Amino acid sequence: MIAEDTLQQIIQRFEFIEAQMSEGLGDIAKLAKEYSDLRPVVEEVRAYQTLLRDISDAESMMDDPDMRELAAEELPALRAALPKAEHDLQLTLLPKDEADARPAILEIRPGTGGDEAALFAADLIRMYQRYVEDQGWLFDVIENQATELGGVKEFVAHIKGEGVFAKLKYESGVHRVQRVPSTESGGRIHTSAATVAVLPEAEDVDIHIDPNDIRIDTMRASGAGGQHVNTTDSAVRITHLPTGLIVVSAEKSQHRNREIAMQVLKTRLYDLERARVDGERSADRKSQVGSGDRSERIRTYNYPQGRMTDHRIGLTLYRLEQILQGDLDEIIDALTSEAQAALLAEMNG
Repeated sequence: MIAEDTLQQIIQRFEFIEAQMSEGLGDIAKLAKEYSDLRPVVEEVRAYQTLLRDISDAESMMDDPDMRELAAEELPALRAALPKAEHDLQLTLLPKDEADARPAILEIRPGTGGDEAALFAADLIRMYQRYVEDQGWLFDVIENQATELGGVKEFVAHIKGEGVFAKLKYESGVHRVQRVPSTESGGRIHTSAATVAVLPEAEDVDIHIDPNDIRIDTMRASGAGGQHVNTTDSAVRITHLPTGLIVVSAEKSQHRNREIAMQVLKTRLYDLERARVDGERSADRKSQVGSGDRSERIRTYNYPQGRMTDHRIGLTLYRLEQILQGDLDEIIDALTSEAQAALLAEMNG
């Protein structure tokens, strides 16, 4: 049972914000954001309270001989609906990750496995690009260092849309592939890996970078295979001296490259700060989904068996081809549900 006092405080806050906005008082943008965040919570609260009242009314009707039969028909269904209503309400009351609604930076790099790992990294890029397109989001490539065989040495993309980080945040970690490489004539199954990192995009208010803490170098950018060489020094490399982080952007415009590289640098610094805070907050929660440890092996893609296994939640699906075509909804929904269940257990514990 959820405390009635807590529910009333939520409704009172919502009605106060509503009144402030209607009278044009306060910081309208800030109030509008809080109003938008609270509205789905209040809808669940009111639905839950209505159900409790209906149950109470039906129970009272059982004492009335004229109404007893009707109440006896209604009560079982009303009581049966209560556990789901409580669960749905608890989900809306879970502490929100303020980064969930943000765009994200996607970074993919090959791990162990040489050329095969680089080819697998390219497969993961295509998988995520198709998923992003299916969601109606924008997939903007920032950096794409290709290998001669069509693999990828390093890949960075900016994904823009509503709730991008909430959907993709559990993708961070080591992805492992088991298959016969196209470069292997003996037909032996190899295991190789690639690392995926999904970072919530930093906003200007999140991170302040001291100009004295960075070194900016310009370099000559070249096209694929050394062709179409850009004859101006347009590529930009920014080094953050305190952390050693290095960001490169190689678009045609040097001014645009500075903007992109600074945005990626801010995002990486913001991610470091989030990881530090999360580490302090969750030192006793080692088993949580999406712990943020990017050295953790999270998923295996087994080609001979057509199988994908997510090791964090023990999910195995035998439709590898569709998954690699970007059909990730079932995996992402399962990971989200598992994370919510862990938070609910913690909240109720």
